[in-house]
Amino acid sequence: MIRKVGEHAIVLGAGISGLLAARVLTDFYGRVTLVERDALGVGLPRKGVPQGFHAHALLPRGLQILEELFPGLTGELVAGGAMPYEMIVQLRMIMGGHEFARMPTGEKGVSATRPFLESHVLRRVRDLPGLVTADRSQVTGILTGEGAVTGARIADEDGERELPADLVVDAMGRGGRTLAWLESMGLDRPEEETVKVEVAYATWYLRLAEGTLGEDRMVLVGTYRGQPKGAALCAVEGDRWLVTLGGSAGVRPPTDPEGFFGWIDEVAPADVAAAVRAAEPLGEIGTARIPTSVRRRYERLSRFPEGLLVTGDAICNFNPIYGQGMSVGALDALALRDCLREGTRDLAHRYFAAVARALDPAWQLSTGADLALREAEGARPLQVRVLNAYIRRLQRVAARDPRVAVAFSRVSGLLDPPSALMRPAVVWRAVRG
Repeated sequence: MIRKVGEHAIVLGAGISGLLAARVLTDFYGRVTLVERDALGVGLPRKGVPQGFHAHALLPRGLQILEELFPGLTGELVAGGAMPYEMIVQLRMIMGGHEFARMPTGEKGVSATRPFLESHVLRRVRDLPGLVTADRSQVTGILTGEGAVTGARIADEDGERELPADLVVDAMGRGGRTLAWLESMGLDRPEEETVKVEVAYATWYLRLAEGTLGEDRMVLVGTYRGQPKGAALCAVEGDRWLVTLGGSAGVRPPTDPEGFFGWIDEVAPADVAAAVRAAEPLGEIGTARIPTSVRRRYERLSRFPEGLLVTGDAICNFNPIYGQGMSVGALDALALRDCLREGTRDLAHRYFAAVARALDPAWQLSTGADLALREAEGARPLQVRVLNAYIRRLQRVAARDPRVAVAFSRVSGLLDPPSALMRPAVVWRAVRG
């Protein structure tokens, strides 16, 4: 029996991180209000999720957490049309210019569009007891008293109102308001770690001829040193393939069909490029840009107001080309659950410390890969340079050694920490290879 720790909690933002935070909070608070500026449940990429049109990955660890929080969700997603896949069996990985060897792993993921995934999670969240949604509502501020946050102010078509609460969670993504709220309360902003990545996306939905790519349900072509162009092909619901071109360090993918095909010809294997050229187009090519990866070190603050927490991209927003965002949001939700099981005493300090530990592997992986590109801006200490050289060697060896390919895929899927790549058996294979 889970003990309730408060009467009312508010989650600001109904992206994946906000939805998962709301799911956890319903176990600990009598009532949870989910506030979102967009209309919920419309099934289209929302204005608040500008990257929603493009390729998304629910990494194996992220899928495990979603299944833990919403038992049976994986089956519902697949029944609705999401494509299940097995890591490096039905997922073709091409990293550092090397196509990884194949070997059964038993680790499963699902491929679907962001609106499809979000709508299924939203449906499960709306069915939770004590959950109230307030969509098409703007957050206009917070309520404070004696150095603590005591609620939020929101405005909708009926005007502005105050919502007193025991806890407010900022899940508003890159546009989160916590930095401004801390300043208004006379508190310090957290330190920020920033890597300028200048990522640009171009995405086209296509219908490939059945069986064109055999058993493959995803193809990932990563960027690497000297090659800032990548691509992702994902089989998604509706008998469609989502094809996203990703350019790093200021390189922008083309938005015309022939330029799109030319990019695929350059970076993808010949059979993949031929399948894309022969496919039926479904709509127009969409674009998006992400300038930087930013991590805010809330765990290092000496003072933080009671009654306020932050989750998801509002803490750390990654280069989205690595597909970590939703899975890291799921890790944040587990950290919140585990901290609330111990009560609300010193909650912010314990929560941010737990999130920092969960974030470290994903941040190390993504920023290390970013800084391996000569064009990316950011500090490159000796440790990063040595690690990147080792990763490049692992990627070469993974093309011939299935066990190295499995070890690498488990780390990239957030199932194992990066330190797993330094285990003696892996190091020996890398050296021998």
